[in-house]
Amino acid sequence: MGYKCLLVDDEEEVINAIVRKIDWEEIGYETPAYAHNGVEALEMAEADTPDVVMTDIQMPYMDGLEFSRQLRKMCPGVKIIIFSGYDEFEYAKEAIKLEAEEYILKPVNSDELSSLFTKIRESLDKEAEERQSIRKLSRYYAQSLPLLQESFCSELVSGRIPKEHLSEYLLNYQIDLQGPVYDVVLIHTSSTHAPEGLNPVLLGISVRRLAQERLLEKWKAKFFSYKGDTAMIVQMDDSRQVIELTDDCDSFCRLARIACKAVVTVGLGMVCNDLMDTVHSLEGAVQAISSRSIYGIGKAINIMEIEPLHDSDTIMDDSGKTLSDILRRIRVEDTIDIPSEAGRFVDGYGRNLGTMKLYEYFITDTMSRLYRFAQENHLTIDDIFIDNTIGNALPDVEEFKIILTGILTRMQQMIGDARSKGQKSFVFKAMEYVAAHYNEESITIEKVCKNLGVSSAYFSTVFKKETGKTFVTYLTDYRMDKAKELLMTTDKKTYVIALEVGFTDPNYFSYVFKRQYGITPSKFRNKGENS
Repeated sequence: MGYKCLLVDDEEEVINAIVRKIDWEEIGYETPAYAHNGVEALEMAEADTPDVVMTDIQMPYMDGLEFSRQLRKMCPGVKIIIFSGYDEFEYAKEAIKLEAEEYILKPVNSDELSSLFTKIRESLDKEAEERQSIRKLSRYYAQSLPLLQESFCSELVSGRIPKEHLSEYLLNYQIDLQGPVYDVVLIHTSSTHAPEGLNPVLLGISVRRLAQERLLEKWKAKFFSYKGDTAMIVQMDDSRQVIELTDDCDSFCRLARIACKAVVTVGLGMVCNDLMDTVHSLEGAVQAISSRSIYGIGKAINIMEIEPLHDSDTIMDDSGKTLSDILRRIRVEDTIDIPSEAGRFVDGYGRNLGTMKLYEYFITDTMSRLYRFAQENHLTIDDIFIDNTIGNALPDVEEFKIILTGILTRMQQMIGDARSKGQKSFVFKAMEYVAAHYNEESITIEKVCKNLGVSSAYFSTVFKKETGKTFVTYLTDYRMDKAKELLMTTDKKTYVIALEVGFTDPNYFSYVFKRQYGITPSKFRNKGENS
């Protein structure tokens, strides 16, 4: 399968000539996609990340340089070619700043262009080979973080470092973990989506190296391995930075797909102010990764966003298939057969206690844990424990299985309803924000997320899940609906209507309107008047 290429130029005949004269399959590319301007190209790049982009400079609505700046932020690993009919030094200088692969002048010779794309493909191949080279990856792995530092981080988040010895370990192993705020992040590389012929372990190492290149310095991250995944302890100055961290991790997932051909899911645990609490942060990160079947793979999942009812004071048991295991799975909406799990739990403990006194204690302790869980998660006690559930007579094992199954089922339903309500609430707030600000050209997904206090990664996932549309599509549809209404009910000029629905460029407004409805605004109005 070849590399993906996106060509951007408002002169369609130029692009058609380029597409027609180059044998793309032979030089290692899929047939290029085509956009007429920078705005349209950004939408296409967001939907399907390209490997290489070739863009003209002079285009309507958004020029090639501004498009390249925004594309570089969205897709940091993309290769950019800038071609123009203007031999201007300032343009070339700006192209260098944008780290463009080449600045070429029109008219473009097809042979030279084919050679250029071949050179870039070889560069992409080489980068992939370097990351996937067994020899280089093995050498890098041997030279990565010292074993003692890795071992310390793994022991810390597993709860095996005594608090009284923490400072001593940090000093002896020369580990800087001053925080003051911490978060444990897990980076999971899908083995089922690994490139054919590449050992998944080596692919994971490649992803880890890329993560260290991109995330280590900014987030003062300490990397280590955890059950086959890459983990890191991140340090922040303020807990509110976790939204920025989530978005950086989501951007990293997209970069890993380009640079390493890997499908990566990143799980973020809860933020904490004490290194000893990284144990609970790790639990949250594990739960976030486990929920990828619900929220999707290849993205960042923050447990504090998907699990608003989560409480750091988790219930811990000592052995076996515990009540804590069941409650934790209920809390992340994992697929769980409650009657079977409740039955195994009661059989595992209740049948082997020996005396009636111990069995009574087992039931009392189980019920108290359930009460505590319900209170911590703000569940309605009376609706969970119907008629106090346990009467004066002690239930036998089979009766207690039925009682426990009922309680857990009601808990699962309430938590699922609360989570769904919370997601629908902020989607509704986003819709309200659009209704109040759609006439502002500067409205962006980043502004909406800042207003809501969520990461754009989580917002985008939930918004599309609830509405069936991306936020950009929803905003465009809303503006177009308003435009249709104004065209039919007022005599305002088209350029005035364009301004009132958030378009400062009336030509681009007409372009979007026609793309949406297949007819220009003027013809739409005339058609309505004549019908």
